[in-house]
Amino acid sequence: MKILGIETSCDETSAAFVEDGVIRTNVVASQAEQHAEWGGVVPEVAARMHVEAISGVIEAARQGEIPDAIAVTNRPGLVGALSVGVSAAKALAYAWNRPIVGVHHIEGHILSPFDSVVEPVFPFLSLVVSGGHTELFLVRDFGRYELIAETIDDAAGEAFDKGARLLGLGYPGGRALEDLAQSGNPKRYTLPQGLRHDAHRWSFSGLKTAMKRLVEVEGEKINREDAASSLQRAIVSALVAKVDAALNEHVVAGLSLVGGVAANKALRSAVEQLARRDGLQCFIPPFDRCTDNAAMIALAGAIRLERGEHDGFGFETLATSEL
Repeated sequence: MKILGIETSCDETSAAFVEDGVIRTNVVASQAEQHAEWGGVVPEVAARMHVEAISGVIEAARQGEIPDAIAVTNRPGLVGALSVGVSAAKALAYAWNRPIVGVHHIEGHILSPFDSVVEPVFPFLSLVVSGGHTELFLVRDFGRYELIAETIDDAAGEAFDKGARLLGLGYPGGRALEDLAQSGNPKRYTLPQGLRHDAHRWSFSGLKTAMKRLVEVEGEKINREDAASSLQRAIVSALVAKVDAALNEHVVAGLSLVGGVAANKALRSAVEQLARRDGLQCFIPPFDRCTDNAAMIALAGAIRLERGEHDGFGFETLATSEL
């Protein structure tokens, strides 16, 4: 089965062509440089740039081939941005007389490690960490996801980006902060981990405030490498602690890390160590499938389509949606 995947939930315009679980193309046009001027994603700008990029990205992905079906992200995300991808997908499905399926963005992330080479083992825990999401799911099977931990305020990726801006690293700052942290002392500055004794809830708002206060108090004396390393240690430790608690509560065969922050090498290493300790299979997607991309949407859509599920043309775009 040949699937054209389309992803426009935030600030990446992406299209991918997947055949029988093999990713033939995965084209991503990022808007990060444009949004850096405002220090974050501006929804109206994102939607306009999706309109400008969508046709070219789709053509580059499909390379003249007509797919057997189309999968597109329709929830959750920025409604204006989602609408661009969904409108394009519906138009092509109608023109080509092909089935279409709407895919939940988080389901795409959860299934992003799996393709024709890597197959899941059920059940497994999936830690979803990005600029907008920090959640832990118990995945019992395809389509069976149980939320067992989540943030009550900010996402871990947002804490990375806020720290990067405070240290003058720009936006998006996660990668730059990680690079800076490599030469720092992670124990130089003490930063809080919110809700340490709550196994099912994260909080990163206090950490962001503490980081801001640290920069203000230290001023020009601050060691930027040590501050970056201390912040990274606090975020990674907070994430791993909840996963460790979940491993004590649930019997699983695997452990997975997905989402944009899954590209962080310190976090990848910490999750891999947990998996090795408990003798679990570890599933982490390649770096190019951590951030928002259409390959994960095509892979998730293929599973639904193979089970005989499709949505017709009546499905909507939704800013928020439980998985």
